[in-house]
Amino acid sequence: MARKADTENNPGRLKQIALTYKMTRRADRKIGLILAGVGLVTFGVLLAVGFLIGHPVYAGVLGVMLALLAMAIIFGRRAERAAFGQMEGQPGAAAAVLENVGKGWTITPAVAMNRSQDVVHRAVGRAGIVLVAEGNPNRLRSLLASEKKRMARVVSDVPVHDFIVGDDEGQVELKKLRTKLLKLPRVLTGPQTTQVNDRLRAMGDLMSNMPIPKGPMPKGMRMPRGNGR
Repeated sequence: MARKADTENNPGRLKQIALTYKMTRRADRKIGLILAGVGLVTFGVLLAVGFLIGHPVYAGVLGVMLALLAMAIIFGRRAERAAFGQMEGQPGAAAAVLENVGKGWTITPAVAMNRSQDVVHRAVGRAGIVLVAEGNPNRLRSLLASEKKRMARVVSDVPVHDFIVGDDEGQVELKKLRTKLLKLPRVLTGPQTTQVNDRLRAMGDLMSNMPIPKGPMPKGMRMPRGNGR
């Protein structure tokens, strides 16, 4: 049964790898040559060492394994870079990164938004509350201030961090957002984090009762202002 399950899963995994490679190649045309070069150099070095020590067969087998490992690492990094490159500037890109930040974080997208579709997302974890904003920096400052004021009514004793996603000075690049969150100092225990989440849920969010259609949001759609309730 286990072998049958593995056989059924392999085509799906291979297809996923192929799709990821195609996506990466659209943004990184040299990915194939780079992977081939990394594999050949790694294998060649190990094989040369094998001849020097008198064990070319063992070194060759090890070289194949290390070459595949090196190629997988390089491919993963360049695929991630390509994915971030395609996401940058797209609405909701920061929310997509937050959703994959890892265990220990509760993510609530679009807790605040204005008519210009500048948006603030919320992440709650051991580091406290993190507000991540994407859009026009000038408008986002007032939107962040309003959201902090609103949250202070129920979680005034919890640390609040805020980041604006972008490439300008003082902003956080999309590709560095996950790392930025994970480097924040942990100040809350697990039960305290749960309590903070419960308070915020009880407070409600801007988008909790608003039906959001799938796909891009129409430009003419009227959105509430970013004022605190």
